[in-house]
Amino acid sequence: MRFPRAAALALGLLALAACATPAAPPPTTPVPAAPAPGTPGPAAPAPAGLSPAALPGWADEDHLAAFNAWTDSCRVARDPASQTQCARAMQIRQTSKPVTPSLARAFFESGFSVLAAETEDGGPGLLTAYFAPEYAARRSPGGEFDMPVLAPPAGWTRGQMLPPRSEIEAAPEAVSGSAPLAWMRAEDLFFMQIQGSGYLTFEDGSKARAAYAADNGQTFAGIARPMAEQGLLPPNGTSGEAIRAWLAAHRGAEARAVMALNPRYIFFSLDPDDGGDPNGAAGVPLPARRAIAVDPAHWRYGDLVWLSADGGNLAGARGSYRGLVVALDTGSAIRGPVRADLYMGRGAAAGEEAGAVRHPLRMWRLAPRP
Repeated sequence: MRFPRAAALALGLLALAACATPAAPPPTTPVPAAPAPGTPGPAAPAPAGLSPAALPGWADEDHLAAFNAWTDSCRVARDPASQTQCARAMQIRQTSKPVTPSLARAFFESGFSVLAAETEDGGPGLLTAYFAPEYAARRSPGGEFDMPVLAPPAGWTRGQMLPPRSEIEAAPEAVSGSAPLAWMRAEDLFFMQIQGSGYLTFEDGSKARAAYAADNGQTFAGIARPMAEQGLLPPNGTSGEAIRAWLAAHRGAEARAVMALNPRYIFFSLDPDDGGDPNGAAGVPLPARRAIAVDPAHWRYGDLVWLSADGGNLAGARGSYRGLVVALDTGSAIRGPVRADLYMGRGAAAGEEAGAVRHPLRMWRLAPRP
């Protein structure tokens, strides 16, 4: 499960990405006319749509990195055409040593057709980003480490309604029914709950992965907008890092009142840190910068997707994001056919970049040939 999310940090961050059954792909239309496809390969005739060579910026893509990311995760796809192309990719990997960038490009151009996802009004969607946070933690409370990491209540079931964040924080063990798993700074736990997962380092140097285990059933609410409306942060200064800095500077009752604006609360389990990236909702590790969380009402796990996002308006934002990614996760704040949350990786640098991503988005599905 993701970080069942996914988190739109620029909007006050994403909520938990709840696991869901893969659904049908979004309504699609062909991309505009484009040059002839690249080098053909052994594949069946294309469905409606054009070659990936039609995509804006296709020639500049790192096709080999995209090939490796999709081949590592394509087994999660369940439709026959995707399974056919997955088997073909596996064979290429086994028989071509090494797989070259040109071979990877030919694989995509000969094995997939491009179909554009569309919003209801035809306008752009939204790209945000998330990451796997790494935080300091303690085995017992002390000083700044005064917020407990809680295990789920016994007998918890998905969809069960529990008290909102403020009430749980007022009587944590009464709700959880067990002793805290660890202790963290309040703002760190808040961000980890938004991400749905994270990595903890204890005072003795030992490490653990905090994995989503349950939630309180409350609806996620971003805190960026109300913070801007209350004058706590400037309208274009609500990145994840800006929010975190404000919460840390106002640690205590003031910060907790702001965090309570998001009533959703996440419970965790602790597992050993294997040094890799966490699993998404599809059940496979998330490749950094090559995995997205999507709305399962419009996309299927394992879908190959081309993103094109320009014009982010948050302070410190990168100009654009463009390339092939794989749909491997989902989140309660990710809704609609042209909505994606890009996984940036582990650690502070990934988090800093993720917090500034709020870009208008276009998405294309690479439909596999049978």
